[in-house]
Amino acid sequence: MPTDSATATATATLSAPLAAGPAASGRPRGVLTLTCRERPGIVQAVTSFLLEHGLDIVEHHQFDDSERETLFLRTAFAADDVLDVPTLEREFASVADGFGMTFAFHGEEKPRLLVMVSKFGHCLNDLIFRWRAGTLGGDIALVVSNHPDLRPMAEAAGLPFVHVPSTAATKAEAEARLLELVAVHDIDLVVLARYMQILSDDLCRSLEGRAINIHHSFLPGFKGAKPYHQAYARGVKLVGATAHYVTPDLDEGPIIEQEVIRVDHGHHPNRLATVGQDAECLALSRAVRWHCEHRVLLHGSSTVIFR
Repeated sequence: MPTDSATATATATLSAPLAAGPAASGRPRGVLTLTCRERPGIVQAVTSFLLEHGLDIVEHHQFDDSERETLFLRTAFAADDVLDVPTLEREFASVADGFGMTFAFHGEEKPRLLVMVSKFGHCLNDLIFRWRAGTLGGDIALVVSNHPDLRPMAEAAGLPFVHVPSTAATKAEAEARLLELVAVHDIDLVVLARYMQILSDDLCRSLEGRAINIHHSFLPGFKGAKPYHQAYARGVKLVGATAHYVTPDLDEGPIIEQEVIRVDHGHHPNRLATVGQDAECLALSRAVRWHCEHRVLLHGSSTVIFR
């Protein structure tokens, strides 16, 4: 599994969530996320602003990173009336300027997802199940693939399926089509659910912070064809998967989640592949949900996750 400390995920659970009681039930909900340099008075300024605007805090997490002298904060709140996100952002700007904050207010609308696949359907199937159950955190708007194989799965779930072939000769055209679909369908997050094509550097930059990929964590140890056969030959003891943001550096983007499952000598290559698929589904679905719930704060090559 990758252990690059530069992309290690800091999982922040220093502040326990405040339970949303009956008063918050049925009320409009929102989330404030912010990052800034550590200094006294930040939390007081945030809570005072929310109180002055009649907003009730229902969940609060913060992480003071002493190594980077940086504060990361996520506060969920409920409103008594319509939640006006643009007004909140505009009126909070003076508070943010005083502390040098990078911040965002998020309404309760679910992010719209575009899922990209090739021929492996386990991650798509898992995402569809969680979407239908209402536990994915976002709404799948459509499925895009460079192969037609998974059309029946997508259409059985009532999802539009768009076949966009991609070869070396048509790669630029295919990526332009993808960006067109992102714009037309008002997509907030692109999910690469075992999409077996390498995205260009330009496309990665266009989707910075809003594209998530999943890969088996034998990379980079077992590259190329048949990684599970390579793993079996080497007698691996752990099978894993890593969900991360897409960057021009292949499979080296900021890590959101990793899942590990212990195996032994009795796991032949096909069984290893099955276990690996389970790990991929778990890691990817968690990463998508945490992103959609605004629980992931990006900071350079790493992330802070408020679970």
